[in-house]
Amino acid sequence: MSQMILFVCATGIATSTAVTEKVMEYCKEHGFNPSYSQTNVASLPNNTEGVTVVVSTTKVPYELDIPVVNGLPIITGVGEEKVLERIISILKEQA
Repeated sequence: MSQMILFVCATGIATSTAVTEKVMEYCKEHGFNPSYSQTNVASLPNNTEGVTVVVSTTKVPYELDIPVVNGLPIITGVGEEKVLERIISILKEQA
């Protein structure tokens, strides 16, 4: 099954790019190679088809049928490992 991570921030450019790099590297180190995309939070409801997990550095004000992980600890470094492990856990569940 193809897996997709959607990275979200306020603009879809700045913090989501930094988080994308760290998450994708971590995924590869753990044997996962999901596809990914980036978007801004306002576009999120229209971009979830086929998405396995959303990783967001901003508040997601929508109810979604897919897991949403707070990616801000990846930016701050505080609790980063726990967030990365949670993403891998979701990918394993959906594999």
